[in-house]
Amino acid sequence: MAKELKNLTKRSENYSKWYNDLVSKADLAEQAEVRGCMTIKPYGYSIWEKIQRELDNRFKETGVQNAYFPLLIPKNFFGREAEHVEGFAKECAVVTHYRLKVDEETQDIIVDPAAKLEEEYIIRPTSETIIWNTYKNWIHSYRDLPVLCNQWCNVMRWEMRTRLFLRTAEFLWQEGHTAHATREEAEERAKMMLKVYADFVQDVMAIPVIQGVKSETERFAGALDTYTIEAMMQDGKALQSGTSHFLGQNFGKAFDVQFVDQNNELQYAWATSWGVSTRLMGALIMTHSDDNGLVLPPALAPLQVVIVPIYKSSDDLASIREVVDPLLTELKQLGITAKFDDDDKKRPGFKFADYEVKGIPVRLVLGAKDIANHTVEVMRRDTLEKETLPLEGIVGHIRSLLEDIQKNCYEKARIFRDSHIYECNDYNEFKQRIVNGGFFICPWDGTAETEAKIKEDTQATIRCIPFDVSQDNPGIDMVSGKPARYKALIAKAY
Repeated sequence: MAKELKNLTKRSENYSKWYNDLVSKADLAEQAEVRGCMTIKPYGYSIWEKIQRELDNRFKETGVQNAYFPLLIPKNFFGREAEHVEGFAKECAVVTHYRLKVDEETQDIIVDPAAKLEEEYIIRPTSETIIWNTYKNWIHSYRDLPVLCNQWCNVMRWEMRTRLFLRTAEFLWQEGHTAHATREEAEERAKMMLKVYADFVQDVMAIPVIQGVKSETERFAGALDTYTIEAMMQDGKALQSGTSHFLGQNFGKAFDVQFVDQNNELQYAWATSWGVSTRLMGALIMTHSDDNGLVLPPALAPLQVVIVPIYKSSDDLASIREVVDPLLTELKQLGITAKFDDDDKKRPGFKFADYEVKGIPVRLVLGAKDIANHTVEVMRRDTLEKETLPLEGIVGHIRSLLEDIQKNCYEKARIFRDSHIYECNDYNEFKQRIVNGGFFICPWDGTAETEAKIKEDTQATIRCIPFDVSQDNPGIDMVSGKPARYKALIAKAY
């Protein structure tokens, strides 16, 4: 069984299969009976819970409050913001009836034709419409603004090609929706939340990201601007890891959300929305993990330290436990999650393989000889390095080790990403090199025609106009030969 756990497809052989194998063997998720949906298993969900808690705290520090809005949205709501409905129409799941019955002839359960709804409901693909219809009841005066709400929920987008965590028909996420009195306040909030995402993904998930603004083609349906963080996976593809949208007054006007300003004049509210999803789980897996399994940054590991005893008798186990119990107490006092695995139904070899596949950052092994010598074997998951250390001072060493693993995860990912960012001004060269992945900084004339040509020829897309790349003198567009408006980040993406 230990061999089966470790028998992962190698990344170099088949990256996609490696990913699928790892999601399964690390006990993160599995395909559900409902097409395109997934069951997130307890271990996978415990990682998502840590993501939730950390992000939720960061949202609240900016004044955001949690709320909950309906799952079902009246169909007519989608017709009020034309660009929004056009962007989501092909992905919507529609509720048409409200009752089942037993067919008298076949005894099968069927949809009761007499229970057809007068107006169909849409299972939310996103909640701008239902939320802004609600805000109409909340907002009357400038004194009611800003409204800063977030909800943790599920959404449904009827995807044809799915992959666990990365793209599923139903997924979990948070969606923030804010209303403001001025354009400046709304734009500031949209950029603020992007920074919240970027800081979280880099500091907690240990994933370096590039921040920027989306092209008009790639922006969110109904937005004036979409800001994004783009991360590079180990196959050189980009993964959009969080977006924040400046929606202007589009939804304020669509749902007649007006307020009396300080000059006693009626104004439409300004809007933002922003969200991240369980797609972050995919980013976590594909950024850090290796051919031995999952690698988790300690800040997100549900279990940071596991202690495995090696013993032959109950007396050996008792003597090991006498040493381990005070260690566990000290670790808990430091806020470090630890487990003593004395389950006698599993051999040590199986435990080693299981915890390695699941990415537990630090593993301690204690046997009778270790107790006699006052030593312990310590292994760090990120490098698989082992060392035998004195038991005295081991808790302090573990704390430092966890900090070092967190930093190393980030640095390793950053070095990989930076070594795969290229500047390119020649289209033929670009077409040859993009096959192997990577991020390309290229001059772009800003037209949808050029953007479409790049996608048609290479399946790569303009991921964003990066904030940290100078836009002075961007050069000549490598496709059209026209003066470029921007230096854009182009990559293949999930």
